[in-house]
Amino acid sequence: MQMSNEIIDFPVIFLMIPHKNTIFKAVGQNLAGKTNEMRIWSLHPKYLDVKGLVALWREALLAKHVLENKTKGYKNHPQLDRFKNAKRPLDGINQYLSEIYKEATNRNYRFDGNKIDWKFIPDNITVTDGQLEYEVLHLLKKLKARDTIKFKEVKRIKNHDTLDMFTVIKGEIEKWER
Repeated sequence: MQMSNEIIDFPVIFLMIPHKNTIFKAVGQNLAGKTNEMRIWSLHPKYLDVKGLVALWREALLAKHVLENKTKGYKNHPQLDRFKNAKRPLDGINQYLSEIYKEATNRNYRFDGNKIDWKFIPDNITVTDGQLEYEVLHLLKKLKARDTIKFKEVKRIKNHDTLDMFTVIKGEIEKWER
């Protein structure tokens, strides 16, 4: 069987898999050619729909692997800068994962808590109010397309919460939001 040189970028498969004369690989674009970027939300995960919460868990686990030097991909992803710049990056990402895990548990989802190092030392990371405004608009765009009920719920809220580990300060969109 002869394979074509055509490559279709697919964001969640990390192995090259031959299929019908095409090779699929994960490089961060979906089939429509739109960039599928890692999103590590500052907003509280209670605002996310099911798809968003599961994606956040998966991406935070990937971020943990990057910080542990267990993967070659995403090492320089700007969304990781806030953790890399923390006093204890691994404690920060484990704390972040613990907060996602709590939200999943509140919704009766069964995320694997064994993936978290529960001995983390809690930290506090700042995030700007401009970043939060940006994330709310970004989330509303996603929810409008995926979950109209959640969209209406989040749109009605005037002041959106962050995860407990974040302290909101005045400022523009964060530099790592590139």
